[in-house]
Order: sequence, then C-alpha cells, then structure tokens
Amino acid sequence: MKFPTVFSLFLIYGLLIPAANGQSRISGRVVDKQDRPIVGANVYLADTYDGTSSDTDGNFNFQTAETSNKELIVTYLGFSEFRQEIPLPQDSTYLQIVLQEDAFELASVVITAGTFDAGEEGKREVLKPLDIVTTAGATADIAGVLNTLPGTTTVGESGRLFVRGGEGYETKTFIDGLQVMNFYSPAAPNTPSRSRFLPFMFSGTSFSTGGYSAEYGQALSSALILQSKFLAPQERTDISLMSVGIDAATTQVWEEASLSAKGQYTNLDPYLGLIDQQLDWIDAPTSWEGSVAYRKKISSSGILKLFGNFNRSAFSLNRTDLLDPELKTQTSITNNYGYLNAMVQEVIGNDWTLKGGFSYTQNRENIGLNTARVKEREQGLHSKLVFSRQLSGNAAVKFGTEYFNRSFLQDYRQPDQFSNRYQFTEQLGALFAESDIYLSDKLLARVGLRSEYVALSRDLHLAPRLSLAYKTTENSQFSAAFGHFRQTVQNEWLMRSPDLAQEQAEHYILNYQITAGKRTFRIEAYHKRYRDLIKYTTGADQLPQQLSNGGSGYARGVDLFWRDNRTFRNVDYWVSYSYLDTERDYRNYPSAATPHFAARHNFSVVYKHFITGLKSQIGLTYTYGSGRPYHDPNRPGFMEERTPAYRDLSANLSYLFRDNIILHLSASNVLGREQIFGYEYAARPDENGSYPGRAIRPPAPRFLFAGIFITFSPDAVLNQLPNL
Repeated sequence: MKFPTVFSLFLIYGLLIPAANGQSRISGRVVDKQDRPIVGANVYLADTYDGTSSDTDGNFNFQTAETSNKELIVTYLGFSEFRQEIPLPQDSTYLQIVLQEDAFELASVVITAGTFDAGEEGKREVLKPLDIVTTAGATADIAGVLNTLPGTTTVGESGRLFVRGGEGYETKTFIDGLQVMNFYSPAAPNTPSRSRFLPFMFSGTSFSTGGYSAEYGQALSSALILQSKFLAPQERTDISLMSVGIDAATTQVWEEASLSAKGQYTNLDPYLGLIDQQLDWIDAPTSWEGSVAYRKKISSSGILKLFGNFNRSAFSLNRTDLLDPELKTQTSITNNYGYLNAMVQEVIGNDWTLKGGFSYTQNRENIGLNTARVKEREQGLHSKLVFSRQLSGNAAVKFGTEYFNRSFLQDYRQPDQFSNRYQFTEQLGALFAESDIYLSDKLLARVGLRSEYVALSRDLHLAPRLSLAYKTTENSQFSAAFGHFRQTVQNEWLMRSPDLAQEQAEHYILNYQITAGKRTFRIEAYHKRYRDLIKYTTGADQLPQQLSNGGSGYARGVDLFWRDNRTFRNVDYWVSYSYLDTERDYRNYPSAATPHFAARHNFSVVYKHFITGLKSQIGLTYTYGSGRPYHDPNRPGFMEERTPAYRDLSANLSYLFRDNIILHLSASNVLGREQIFGYEYAARPDENGSYPGRAIRPPAPRFLFAGIFITFSPDAVLNQLPNL
C-alpha cells in the first residue's frame, strides 16, 4: 500500500489553510427568509484573503488584520449576493444576515433523475433518515429499506442491492465520498447478508439508481452515498438487550469535539435453538464488533471526522451433497474486517471549499470445505481531494482527484493433493470535474467529465456525465440524465486474468417528480446498455476458461413512487412499483437471457402509524416480486423456468415503556408463506441421467426479533426510538 499518498494529501491540506492572525473579529449568522440556517455560504471581505463559510447552524466567525473599512460579501448558490460595509478596525462585529432567493428562484430546481435522497438538508427529499431504521422487514439494515424503493429487486438469498437489472456487485457504497470495500458481512450459502454499518451513524443517504455524479466511479449501476454525522449534540449511553445479542454505546461531548464508541456481541445460538432451521448448523453465527467515531471542529468553518469499524465473525454448517444425500460438506467461514475513514473539510481563501481524506479497508477470510482450506485477503486504500466553489449566483464548479490501491490474495490448499495461489495488485487514478449551471430561472444543467487510468490493463478512458432539470411548476419538474460508467471486474475473474478490461454501462434516464403538501409522486423511465461484460466457457472441472470481455446486455423499465404522510393523521406510507425488461449474454450463458436475479415486476407498500395514546409505533411492509428465471438442466432451453412469485408481509412494533426505555418487536413473513428463491442443481447427472436439484429457501419461514433499548442521558428523556 502507498501510504505516502495519504500523508501527502493532508500535507496539501495543511499548506492551503491560511493562518488566522487578525485583530478584528467578524461573526454572525446566515439564514434565509424563513430563518432557516444556510450551510456553506461564502463569507469574506472584498479584496482580501480573509473569510470563511457558514457552519451547520448558519454561524460564521473569522478574524482580520485590515485597518480600513471593507465590504463584507456573502454568497450562496441560488440566492442574491449580500454586501455591507464593515468599519475596521474594531474588536468585534456581529451580523444577522438574511439572504434572499434571486429573481430566478434557482434553489428550487434540483437534479432528481436517478436519485433518492434522505437527508437533513435536502428540500426535495423523498425519504427521511428515520426511514432507514423504522421500516418493517428491513431489520434496521440500510439495504433492507432501500429494497422497498423502485428500481430494486428483492433477491432473498443474497440480501444485497440489485438495481435495475444489475448484479449486487454493481452497487458501490461511499461514506463521506470515500469508497467502502466489503460493505456486507459474510453469510452462509444462499442466505442473506447484512451491511456492516448501522444506520444511526449517518445524517444523510443518497441512493442513486443511475446517472450519478462524475465525482463517483467504479459502479456500473448504482451509488449509495452516505454522509456521516457531525458533532454529537449531547452525551448519552445506550444499552441494547436483544434476542440475538447485546450491545452498548456511549457518546462524550466537548465544546468543539465529540467521541462515540460502540461494542456489540451477536450470538444466534439461543435463537436457533428456539426456531427450527432448514440449515444444519454446527456452530451458529457469532460476531464481535467495535466502532469509534471522533469529530473535531478545526476552525469556524472546518471539521475533522475519524471513523473506525472492526468486526470478527464466524460460523460453520453441513451442506448435503446433491448427488449423494448421505454425503455432507462441512463449510466454515471466519472473517476479520477492519475499516478506517478520515475526512477533513475546510474553506480556503474566500471562495473555495476543500474536502479531502482517505479510507482503508482490510478483509481477511478463512474458508473451510471439509479438509480443503481457502484463505482470502483483500486490502484497499482510497484517497480523494475535492475542490468546490460557487462562481456566481447561477453557477458552481467542483473538481478533484482520487487514487485507489487494492490488493487481493487467494490461497487454496487441498491436503496431500494440490494447491493454487492467485494474487494481484490494482492501482487506479482518476480526475473529475463537474459544474452546475443555471441556464434560466427554470433550467439547470450539470455537466461532468471523469477520467480514469487502470494500471493493470493499461486502460485510459473518459466518462462523460450530463444531467438536466426543468422546473414546470412551483412543486414539480422534469429531469434527465446520461452517463458512461465503468467498473473493474470481480476478483474471481481478475485474479485469473489480470489484463481484463473494465466492464461498461451507459445510462439514459427521464424523470418527473412532484412534491407538495407532504406528498411525493415520481415516475422514471430508463434504458441501460452493457458492454465488455465477462464472458467465459467452462470445462469438465467447471472452472472458467477463455476469459474475455465479450459479454453484453441491456436493461430498461419504468419506476413509480408515491409517498403520503398528510392524508391520514399520524400515518406515513409509500408505494413503489418497478417494471424491468433485461437480458444478458455474459459469463457462460450460451445465448442472451434474463439473469436469475431479475424479476419483471416488483411492488412494495410501506405503512407506519404512530399511536399517540399508546405511545407506540407500528409498521407494516408488503413486498411482491414476480417469478425469477432459473435454468433446469433436465429441461430443454436455457433460463426458461420461473420460480413462484415472492410475497412477504412483515410487521414491527415500538413501544415507549418509559421516556428512556423502548421495547421493540419485529417479524418477517408473518403469514408464513413458502418462499422459493430459485433452484440449484448438481454439476453432473446421476446414474439415471438426471441432474438432482433442490429449492433455495430461507433458513426459516420467519425471522423474529425482540429487544429492549435503554438510554441514559443528563436529562433522562433521550431514547433510541430514532434508531429502531
């Protein structure tokens, strides 16, 4: 790993931040006409280098050594420029500044094509941060709630995000702009995995189902962009007693810093002893997890964020052989995972904002298959530096650079027989630039360009991105997006053939959205074209041969979304529907076909009701997916069979037992419907010439959860309801 890259990034940061050594202090607050704080407004003295930007509360504070009167200038995209002369020198000056939206009302036009936002600052969000943790059936898993949105397909045997005809690996996750490798925890074969990170860590979530910003790369289909929280507002200690384990968390707060730490132990053995399982567990899944988050204000406009996550998990089970039911394969997995994220943000000069940082991931996995042993190790470094500036009242620009360094090692050993060892190191450098330009009072254009160089394949390419938004009424608009997207092929292929080129996709998106009176309606059509997908043949040993980038495919469809938390008192609900038409000719497919993870129709309804008198919140989620294709080698044709339709009704209940104590209950598939995710078949026929197979089902008909969540805080009224 090239750690000098990381240190040089922070060295650049240190050289760019000017020292504040003035004698006059200028402070104040920037708000809009509704008295809402404006975050990130540029505040500076004309013809000087003295200035700052407003913080998350709209406040600003800086010093100057100027000895004559100067004009104070405040600018923010979509608002008219503010100017006022300040008499200098003097000890201190405080100003309450109200910015007026300019004549074009530019701030009301935003890019919505392909993006669902859940944040604390967005004007057109269609999700709230709490939705991530209060949706029935999602079990407080980020991917779980996003799978209730249009554009996704529920793949129950995986648990990951499959977006608009794309595989699970085509969605990448970023925390504060930095990529997260191995976002999901390991799971037993054909059982769902969960994301490693808890939703309460994040203040904002942007889920892009296509056409995302030029700042982000290495994702063919989708980008999940998570923004971590800033300073913690209050000290607290949380204890959680759950049917699957226990955890404890504490937060300490100082004047300009906060520190949060969490430890969690999970052991499914008691739960599995109560609920019958279809899997033959030897050692039930267990895990130890710890995380630490440190936040520090480094100036009136700057912040430093540090986050670390560490996890160890293990399990083992027996799997029955398809050809010989008396023969069992003992499968075990032990996983050790570590993730570190460091980010700094600051205003430099009068107009520029700098954001830079790095993330480091290490994932070690030991896999046992009877006597065979497989050791895998993956580690990666991602560093990024981004500069942004509001050029005027109707334009903004952002550009930057990033560097990826990733290594992978797989060591396979079969005692007294043979061993294989694969490894590679991949380096990737990227430059990107993007500008938001208001062409009129109703039309916004976002123009971007991304360039990447991949050292392994010696591949240099350009990826253009373009988005448009046109405001039709005060509450509605059309958006469109186009872009080229590339992604390095999966480890299992790259380790065998390091010179493979990146896979490619082109996105075309058209969107209409109206948001008014706590109601949102959205319809979006898309077309996606794939090129350079992995293609190979298989021999008698079922191993891939003749690897190439000869695959291709397409995905097209329509997504619908409706949300309403106004019509019914204390009720919030949303409805999603997706139509998907997709085919691929990739991997060892003999011809183009719909892949096994794609369902033509997906539908979900999410309902939440807060019952004030009972101090309770109930939630219901209904999910439907039409049958997915699978290949039965005993029948003619390829991928011609279909699974039964997927139907699931999940429910949860949160009861406020005391101001600081919550009782939470949840259950998936409460009706106990049989769910079949697909079928798996033996690699060779039996003595009768048939290929034995079996259905892929969940480990149990339902998953039940119970927990008591206790919070200790100075005022004794905080609780964990926002996290449930």
